[in-house]
Amino acid sequence: MRGGARAWAVWAVGLCAYIVAVMHRTSLGVSGLDAQARFGIGAGTLASFAVLQLLVYAALQIPVGVLLDRFGSLRLVVAGALIMASGQAMMAVADGAGGAVTARVLVGAGDAMTFISVLRLVPQWFPSRRVPVVTQFTGIVGQLGQVLSAVPLAALLAGAGWSTAFAGASATGLFVAVVALVALHDSPERRVTSGETMTARRLGADLVTAWRHPGTRLGLWTHFTTPFPGTVFALMWGYPFLIAGEGLSRATASALLTMFVLVGMAGGPLLGVLVQRHPMRRSWLVLGVIAANGLGWAMVIAWPGRAPLPALVLLVVALGLGGPGSMIGFEFARTFNPPHRLGTATGIVNVGGFVASLVTILLVGLILDVRTGGRAGYDIADFKVAMSVQYAIGAVGVAGILRTRRLVRQRLADEGVHVRPLREVLAERGWFSAQRSGKG
Repeated sequence: MRGGARAWAVWAVGLCAYIVAVMHRTSLGVSGLDAQARFGIGAGTLASFAVLQLLVYAALQIPVGVLLDRFGSLRLVVAGALIMASGQAMMAVADGAGGAVTARVLVGAGDAMTFISVLRLVPQWFPSRRVPVVTQFTGIVGQLGQVLSAVPLAALLAGAGWSTAFAGASATGLFVAVVALVALHDSPERRVTSGETMTARRLGADLVTAWRHPGTRLGLWTHFTTPFPGTVFALMWGYPFLIAGEGLSRATASALLTMFVLVGMAGGPLLGVLVQRHPMRRSWLVLGVIAANGLGWAMVIAWPGRAPLPALVLLVVALGLGGPGSMIGFEFARTFNPPHRLGTATGIVNVGGFVASLVTILLVGLILDVRTGGRAGYDIADFKVAMSVQYAIGAVGVAGILRTRRLVRQRLADEGVHVRPLREVLAERGWFSAQRSGKG
């Protein structure tokens, strides 16, 4: 039965696997300053760790999507948890940059298998009317993994030390793998696989067909543009920015990163309901999230010197909306692709945000190194210059959204579906007069 107690139980197991994956993914962010001291590296090299991790993640999305269509969620979730646990175990004993790089590659590879596998469970286990909201819950509640890295992992780093902290993270990953192996099922019918046997011709056809549909590309550009400011903040540069740049204590910085997660958890269900009720206005929700991110950073960057705590809280609130906004990209993939190529289309969409994130993380690190000569002594002015690069990446994404949105509307019109302009709908409902809308 779809949507019953068993469905929620299976979803909860997958969600736990994703929460731990997010903890692994963001563990480098809270340990960035410790990593620089342990390995004797600069900001550029530290950024390359995260960039390589995200590069592996992004590069594996389409292959993992294909494997997901063939083998189902169970096998990929378990494999991903084991790979990430091995990466964190290697990080615990690494005493040089080479070992740390290998560890982050393993974390990126295992992480790549987890999220889209858990997302695939949602339409398998829940009725279609619930899918947008449950999808939002999956993405947003999963960000509790950032709380695990920002609070207990950061506390272990400050107290017991590097090796104990990462060994604990590895043990958590092993536990999740065992739970998933016992309790996770691909579908109510307990099928081992969720797709037909793949041939090279079928694989090529699915990839080309999914990519050619402008709805898939709209999803990709949505996921490219909405989450990357928050990902850059949580995964790599937020903690150093708040501590070294803004002069906050570790406790206050951890509290702000926790708030980032909580905002996303609160905003996710709201956006999910709005997507469910207004499916033809999804791109406007996306553009609103992008505008909030841009305004949040503009306020902090323009503030003379260090920004006050209330301004930083507003920034974190704006960034927290990026995660829920990015989930709309997966809704585009789901509604514009048939079930048999949903994994492939989801993988294509998921590439977007991580490409944007890895490029931005690397650019921020390189700019910081240029301004400080490779030293770890950052000033708030250095961070303001480096963080401004996000606007260039965001501009590319907005251009992609506007172009593919136009193509989607043309495609819908060809299929006999008319999408009324938002201005016309708002004028009809009395939100503003015809004269103010330019029609008077």
